[in-house]
Amino acid sequence: MYKGKRFLAIIPARGGSKGIPKKNIYKINGKPLIYYSIHEALKSNFLDRVIVSTDSEEIAQVSKFYGAEVPFIRPLELATDTSKTIDVLLHAIEQCGNKNDNYDYLVLLQPTQPLRKSFHIDKAIKKIVDCHQKSLVSVSKVKEHPILMRTISKEGFLENILNIDSTVRRQDFPDFYKVNGAIYINKIDDSFTSKTSLNDNNFPFIMDEKYDLDIDTFEDIEQFKLRS
Repeated sequence: MYKGKRFLAIIPARGGSKGIPKKNIYKINGKPLIYYSIHEALKSNFLDRVIVSTDSEEIAQVSKFYGAEVPFIRPLELATDTSKTIDVLLHAIEQCGNKNDNYDYLVLLQPTQPLRKSFHIDKAIKKIVDCHQKSLVSVSKVKEHPILMRTISKEGFLENILNIDSTVRRQDFPDFYKVNGAIYINKIDDSFTSKTSLNDNNFPFIMDEKYDLDIDTFEDIEQFKLRS
């Protein structure tokens, strides 16, 4: 809880994965991937509850072992390749909410972002409450600047993706940020629906690039080993 507001953290972890089999419980440095998100979430000073939403009994057992709650098993229709994260979250909120246990904000922590720390979570929570915002998303400064990026037209010519003069000195490039997927926070009210686009949360929480790593391939795992 922070300033009277209650926060429900949801870590979504379905059993199926294509690039890395059983990715969410794949062991890295002796711990399953999901451990790193659970561990940091439980260290938070402000999260009131940390749950894992999964369709896998194996992931459920691993998550419980490391201290997260798994109060339900996610329905299979919410665990397909085409299932939307927002629907998974709405289902979890419905399962966790009752007259005696309501939450003001949802905090989405994707297990594929293992470098995110508890202090990031707490700073993000403080920022959204102190600034009276309804949604927040973590971002990192991009390394490859979009001012130098191009598309190729049907005629085979390069076209700028930004309407900015690319002759500007590199040190004068404006800052650009990307949604890094580490933290999403949304107020749980009537505006949080199946039409909500989490990546379009418009209040930024800036994280240093060194904490930005999304585990999707075995190469990403090697990067995590080097950076953790």
